[in-house]
Amino acid sequence: MAREWAFVALGSNLGDRTAHLAAARAALRDLPDTELVAESAVEETASLGPVPQPPYLNQMVLLHTGLDARQLLEVCLAIERAAGRVRRQRWGPRTLDLDIVRFGDRRLDEPGLRIPHPELPHRDFWQRELAELLPHAV
Repeated sequence: MAREWAFVALGSNLGDRTAHLAAARAALRDLPDTELVAESAVEETASLGPVPQPPYLNQMVLLHTGLDARQLLEVCLAIERAAGRVRRQRWGPRTLDLDIVRFGDRRLDEPGLRIPHPELPHRDFWQRELAELLPHAV
C-alpha cells in the first residue's frame, strides 16, 4: 500500500500530561510501516465542552504511514487504553486523546471515523498545529 500523510492530534489533561504525550509520540514512532516526520509545539489550552476539567496539553504529529485510516484509528485507540484512557463521558477529562485530524486528502465518514476530523474548523489550536506541520508533508 502507498504511504499517506496523517496528522494526529494528541491531548492530555489528567495525570502527568507531558509524560502521556511523550509516551504517545514514542508509540506512534514505533508503528510498523510508519515514520513520525514532525511534531508541532506543545501548547496548553482550556478544556472544551460542558464538563468542568483541567486544561489540556495539546500537540500534533505528522506521520508518513502505510497503515490505512482504520488501522491507524485502531492503533490510536490502543495507545489511549495503554495510557489509562477510559471512555466514560463525552467531552470528559482524559489521560490521553488521539485524534486523526487529516489523512492525506481523503474524506471518510464511517462509524467511529470521520476524516477530516469534524472539529478541525472549531479548534484554533489544531489549525495552528496543522499549519506548523504542513511544510513537512512533502
